Amino acid sequence: MKSYKLFPIIVITLISVVIFYTNSYATGVPAPSLSINLGNTSNPPQIANSIKILILLTILAIAPSILIMMTSFTRIIIVLAILRQALGTQQMPPNQILIGIALFLTFFIMGPVFNNIYTNSYKPLMDNKITLEQAYNSAQTPIKQFMLKQTREKDLALFLRISHSKNPKNPEDISLNIVIPAFIISELKTAFEIGFIIYIPFLIIDMVVASVLMSMGMMMLPPVMISLPFKLLLFVLVDGWNLVVMSIFKSYNL
Repeated sequence: MKSYKLFPIIVITLISVVIFYTNSYATGVPAPSLSINLGNTSNPPQIANSIKILILLTILAIAPSILIMMTSFTRIIIVLAILRQALGTQQMPPNQILIGIALFLTFFIMGPVFNNIYTNSYKPLMDNKITLEQAYNSAQTPIKQFMLKQTREKDLALFLRISHSKNPKNPEDISLNIVIPAFIISELKTAFEIGFIIYIPFLIIDMVVASVLMSMGMMMLPPVMISLPFKLLLFVLVDGWNLVVMSIFKSYNL
């Protein structure tokens, strides 16, 4: 139905554009035009700066994928989502708050890595002290070290075997196209392990409440309505947010 409503508007817009250009040609009024000039220049640094801006815009376009898959964001957001599921609070905290918490915790954990990349790669490149290839090599070193430290050897061996690559002498010799998927799998496994440990105490509360209600013959009363206040009380009394954040931080061995 929406497409039928938009159709007259599109037709009217096209007719208006045709009429405008027809009148422009008829009356001799100049119409706007757009052109891209690829002429010569005698200032090579100007071209270099343009290429740097293009590379920076490209990095910003893929920044969400880099942030999600090559940092601690995946583990944090999964643990927080499992925690909310264990509490049984439905959409509280909302997704926006969970994502915000995960983002700031990611910036906190990845701070040394980002500072290393900025100091040894981005700033020298902007000052024309190193080439683009040198900046790329120096930028991938700290992020690769971080990912290798959190990646299991079993996961690395899996992707080495799939890609039919030879076993390297040093883990640092493994290319990023193997390290990144291995890191993602390891992060997923670690996140579910932490989530399982967090889920156990709340599951025990649900089982106790359900057993008590069944023994009292109150089978029509949902156990979640009774167990939710007790789970929230337990989480607040043990300072749950402090424990969860601390457990996530310690899981990285930083």
